[in-house]
Amino acid sequence: MLSEQSVPVVRATLPAVGAAIGDITTLFYRKLFDAHPELLRDLFNRGNQASGEQQRALAGSIAAFAGMLLERPDARPDALLSRIAHKHASLGITSDQYKIVHRHLFAAIADVLGDAVTPEVAAAWDEVYWLMANALVAVETRLYQEAGVTEGEVWRPMEITGRHEETPDAVSLVLRPADGRPTRPFLPGQYVSVRSSLPDGSRQIRQYSLSAAPGRTDWRITVKRVPDDGRPEGEVSSWLHAHARPGDVLTVSAPFGDLALTEDDGPLLLASAGIGVTPVLAMLDHLAATGSTRPVTVVHADRSPADHAHRQEHLDLVRALPDARLHLWYEEPGDAAPEAAAGRADVSGLELPPGLTAYLCGPVPFMRAVRGDLLRRGVPAEAVHYEVFGPDLWLGQQ
Repeated sequence: MLSEQSVPVVRATLPAVGAAIGDITTLFYRKLFDAHPELLRDLFNRGNQASGEQQRALAGSIAAFAGMLLERPDARPDALLSRIAHKHASLGITSDQYKIVHRHLFAAIADVLGDAVTPEVAAAWDEVYWLMANALVAVETRLYQEAGVTEGEVWRPMEITGRHEETPDAVSLVLRPADGRPTRPFLPGQYVSVRSSLPDGSRQIRQYSLSAAPGRTDWRITVKRVPDDGRPEGEVSSWLHAHARPGDVLTVSAPFGDLALTEDDGPLLLASAGIGVTPVLAMLDHLAATGSTRPVTVVHADRSPADHAHRQEHLDLVRALPDARLHLWYEEPGDAAPEAAAGRADVSGLELPPGLTAYLCGPVPFMRAVRGDLLRRGVPAEAVHYEVFGPDLWLGQQ
């Protein structure tokens, strides 16, 4: 909760800070990487930096958090903080790095806003920052404890024991601990980070959902290649797609992620698009392996049957559940998928049971459309969960 003296200052300055936040975050990252080039080389996603997505995500998170402190002072946006904290834990972020961010962020604020940053304004926004940072540190500390690791020490070597071509652009990689120890437990829907050494000497990190149920001696991730158009986007996925082979050893994090299947008997909606099918596969695999009788509505959208990664497995897992229904949409269905509808996914007309819990994964426009349809049909916002691979654009607030 903001202190009484800070509330009127933040309320009065939020419009000005919000209007300038894009310039502030752009300058912040420039200052941060000038002082710590290793962070851009080995931690931050260079593709998201090049596209501006990371800057927009940081700007949105700061402005949204400040707004929530003003409008809902007795509540904390735990769902949003949890998503960010899980992402940070999967990267091995440590509490001391928040001090580095604070130093360069507030230097950028002072440079952009100039004389408008009085001591009172600086103190109020400093309070906003540390309320958010300390809340994240608290969640991340708990996540590290639950994973059985010390702060930031999330990495271990994993050997590739299998590689399977799922589509022309997607391969699945089977991973087993290279040190011979058992795989760590995880919840269906969670992801791991993979740290890859690239030809330029950088060690870039990306997240991939675990695409098979827990409880096995190995893990599986599915990597979709992003075409190389001269930009950094997709550099890790494309490198893994081209070079990762059985016998290679990857550096992989402990599992994290709060898009995790609940253990109850309530009805489910599992909606995915494109490579977003991967956490859904783990959920369906877990439901089938445990003999679940939960009502499950499965929605998937893709470009075509040939682009649908793990298509046959996806269909087989739905058929293995006694009360599951699959609804498919392909932009180009062709003759190979007579059961599919043409076009984009539309859940507005589906029969949905009361008490539904929904899990969404796919491109942000897809998730925003599905979430909007569900809310209009009376599904509570807290019953709709989603995963964003990339900077969290605060989908739930848009």
